[in-house]
Amino acid sequence: MPKHTATPSRPKALYRVKNWSEYDKALVQRGSITFWMSDDFEKTWLHTGEKQRGGQFDYSDQAILVMLTVKEVFHLTNRGVEGFVRSLFRMMKINLPVPDHTTLSKRGRNLKVTLPKKTNQSLNIVMDSTGLKIYGEGEWKVRQQGVSKRRTWRKLHVGANPEDGEIQAVILTENSVSDDAVVEVLLEQIEQEIIDFAGDGAYDKRKVYDCLNAHSPNVNILIPPRKNAHIWKHGNTKAERLKRDENLRSIRKHGRKEWKKNSGYHVRSLAETTMFRLKTIFGDTLSARLLETQTSQALVRCAALNQMTHLGMPQSYKVA
Repeated sequence: MPKHTATPSRPKALYRVKNWSEYDKALVQRGSITFWMSDDFEKTWLHTGEKQRGGQFDYSDQAILVMLTVKEVFHLTNRGVEGFVRSLFRMMKINLPVPDHTTLSKRGRNLKVTLPKKTNQSLNIVMDSTGLKIYGEGEWKVRQQGVSKRRTWRKLHVGANPEDGEIQAVILTENSVSDDAVVEVLLEQIEQEIIDFAGDGAYDKRKVYDCLNAHSPNVNILIPPRKNAHIWKHGNTKAERLKRDENLRSIRKHGRKEWKKNSGYHVRSLAETTMFRLKTIFGDTLSARLLETQTSQALVRCAALNQMTHLGMPQSYKVA
């Protein structure tokens, strides 16, 4: 019998960073504690709002946000960041109290986190989701002994700008929530007009198209119809043809691979790049146990990732 020979794989493309000097400085700046604590943090550290009935906050929301950001960036626990900042203040001879780990845990549940954004004009959006683990063993344990019953995940839905990798919208849900169910909530976080939208087949729903057209009437939607998809409006109707149906007709005629190549759908993979950066820098596990606190933790990570993005991103070009 003839031997089956393996098909030789294509050599991996090589890229070179052309702005390495600037990007190297940005990477170093990420580890500077002065970057994560503003120059005037002493003035905004303590709570100065009007007194209300009941207990009063000792620390401002900004102080809690700084503490939680330092915790995520440097991979500390609540107790660890308490000791870290307290020793830092002692070395800098700053006479300010530091929130303890209990205060961080309680205040983190309802903390309002705003994503820092630089984009003020119309933009492109790519959407995707990824899982963040709550309970469960690592991948090695699963491969060796199988999946345990106690494996719980949260689903992080992200809308990012593919031009610069900046996260524009984010929401954390239970792992049972589908991608198309949160599109409207994500779009509410984006004030600018969307030029191009890209998402995978999970967003091939009428509701998604309706939400996108309501948000930006002139948006160009790049969503591959599912393999069992049907035409929504046939040619015998006088109504304007749907972009989604035109995509489906093109796929049936030229093939899915050719459609992706001609339509520019490959830009959607940049959403996966954003997820990869998020998990590489902060990890793929959430330490909080309540959904409200987990949401704050995920938002703090996304806000910190945007700040890192603003410091500088690599600009690469293909060499081979």
